[in-house]
Amino acid sequence: MTLKSYFSGTVEAAMDLARKELGDDALLVNARPATPETRYLGAYEVVFGMTPRAANVPDSPEAGDRFAGQLFAGKLADELAVLKRELDRLKHSLQETRAKPAVLPLPSRPENAPPCEIDATLGAPQQERAIVALVGPPGAGKTTTLVKLAARYGLESRRPAQILSADVFRIGAALQLRSLAAILGIGCDVAETTGSLAQMLEEYRSRDLVFIDTPGLSPAEMEDAADLARLIAEYPGIDTHLVVPAYLPPADMNRMIQRYSVFRPKKLLFTHVDETSQHGTLVSQAASWSLPISFLATGQEIPDDLEPATHAKLAELIEAELIQAEQPVPLEQAKWAAA
Repeated sequence: MTLKSYFSGTVEAAMDLARKELGDDALLVNARPATPETRYLGAYEVVFGMTPRAANVPDSPEAGDRFAGQLFAGKLADELAVLKRELDRLKHSLQETRAKPAVLPLPSRPENAPPCEIDATLGAPQQERAIVALVGPPGAGKTTTLVKLAARYGLESRRPAQILSADVFRIGAALQLRSLAAILGIGCDVAETTGSLAQMLEEYRSRDLVFIDTPGLSPAEMEDAADLARLIAEYPGIDTHLVVPAYLPPADMNRMIQRYSVFRPKKLLFTHVDETSQHGTLVSQAASWSLPISFLATGQEIPDDLEPATHAKLAELIEAELIQAEQPVPLEQAKWAAA
């Protein structure tokens, strides 16, 4: 049997992709949540195979249909069990976090704070509703982070929220987002064009929180997204967070921020913070571009692996970095040399 994996936000979407490529004889072999290394390709990995007709499989069309139906039913039961476990995990996580106050902090600046600003608020000032757009490169974790924000600051605080996906570049991206939104009970709509996104922003004016997911764009694709960048940059009241992987080297991070400046981001949101020890880069880039840091994200757990940025947290990260590097320089004297 020849095996091939397909990644998508739902098992059904992956099945459609496989049937289009492999034909109706494609067999579903396995379905499971994607590993951390492949999760950016889709929430689930499904494995399909092509095999010669087995000798004990009836040759008649009716018997063949019954055989295929039995096989499909068994595999579907396994898939539903996986989805049920994921749903139970999310429900348990949300029950724990609902007990915590959903407050967006505005911390005071400590005396020896890093030379950058902090703004862990959602939405533009003096606006009736909060419109939050996440932009950034492929694999930065925009979709997962968006769902974390929607769960924590929409669902927990019982504020009417809506998710809009403008990611039509990546196969299965909208399906993945729809699946996560459905589990959380948050509305989700897909904008196929920039014009339809603008129309949806007007349509959902009654929602207190609107979250916009955007495609991850390579340097060669930036021109294709010029209309989307213009809309997000110019639409009144959009609070745009540039999602930046914290593990990027300083030069690459600087180039990436410069490339996405066409979206006119208001804040920097750092992901994969647990995958680097060079946290001084986060502070230096924020200070260099005069952009406040909004949130810090680590793993994939929704909504736990996300926290509002604070000067105290940044100080803790950089202090650990200095200790690890065996540079016992007092923080008040170092002046955050990493910046």
